[in-house]
Amino acid sequence: MEQIYLDNAATTPLSPQVIAAITAAMTLYANPSSLHGLGLEAEKMVDAARENVARLLGVSPASLIFTSGGTEANNLAIKGFLARSRQRGRLVTSAIEHPSVLEVFKDLEQQGWEVLRLPVDAQGKVLLPALEEALAQPVQLVSIMAVNNETGTVQPLREIVSSIRARQPQVCIHVDAVQALGKIPFHPAELGVNLASVSAHKIHGPKGAGALYADRRDLLLPLLWGGGQEGGLRSGTENVLGIIGFGRAALELAKNLDANLTHVGKLRSRFLNGLQGLSCKVISPADGAPHILAVSFPGFRGEVLLQALSAHGVYVSTGAACSGKKGQLSHVAEAMGLDRETAGGLLRFSFSALNTEAEIEYALHKIRQVLQELAFVQGRSTR
Repeated sequence: MEQIYLDNAATTPLSPQVIAAITAAMTLYANPSSLHGLGLEAEKMVDAARENVARLLGVSPASLIFTSGGTEANNLAIKGFLARSRQRGRLVTSAIEHPSVLEVFKDLEQQGWEVLRLPVDAQGKVLLPALEEALAQPVQLVSIMAVNNETGTVQPLREIVSSIRARQPQVCIHVDAVQALGKIPFHPAELGVNLASVSAHKIHGPKGAGALYADRRDLLLPLLWGGGQEGGLRSGTENVLGIIGFGRAALELAKNLDANLTHVGKLRSRFLNGLQGLSCKVISPADGAPHILAVSFPGFRGEVLLQALSAHGVYVSTGAACSGKKGQLSHVAEAMGLDRETAGGLLRFSFSALNTEAEIEYALHKIRQVLQELAFVQGRSTR
């Protein structure tokens, strides 16, 4: 049976180059903090990886702090900044952030912080007038994701940053860029943001490795205390193999970025064309990130479609359909104002540079087949 993986927004398969780099480094067992020759060799490998990730982001290597992934990077950005600043200004985020941001703010709210969650429009974009209204009072931190993980909506970061700097230039701006790295042009220093989170396993690197960009390291206090690794901001022996894999993934991506974006864009267009004639509704905006398509099949449950496609070797996600609680819409679906039937029939298809046009055609064929089979069971047509 064919296996077509279209869940790349959840995680990506390791590229052959990353597998080779990690395999070659498996005998590099020394601690990068050790002062002997083997330790220095490990440290050099970590430094080389840092340079590769920094080059992809267009920032200084010294501005990167390696973490265990996007979740830790988001936590370090938000809680590390607030621990350092020790001021009590308003905290601003959006209603459609990843749980690793939303849950942090929920915890801070319980500690007494004032948290404002900006509403979004029907396409999932932050309403700029609401941001301007939020800035009418002193603000300490703004955290807005670059690309939504469920719909691919790209936030207007330039306008957001410009609005903040024009009204309160001292505000710290954090961007969760986990779904942006390698998917759209993203250079945090050029944008003028202070903190940005990225992750390796979204760009064909290994799980367990991520990084936080900080334009000034004195913005943060560490969440983990110990040996003082990562310039004192992330104690704990470095995940050398994960970092090496991250660096190699960044290197490959930097070399092939334009070609990858073009290829994934073509896959998206081919997929959209193949959906024509089916009873479905594309939720992702036309100007969204090319690797994510949220599509609703009203009248069908997303979970049922997912399992039926999985049985045919096509692997996707329910995306914004439901959260962990049965029957409860995701916060993204609710914020975008989707009705229950539309949200309940959502699937998220997400592509990578490793997917092929033949895989897209196979997936489309199986989608049509599954819809026909389920419609027959329900006693109705798919058209």
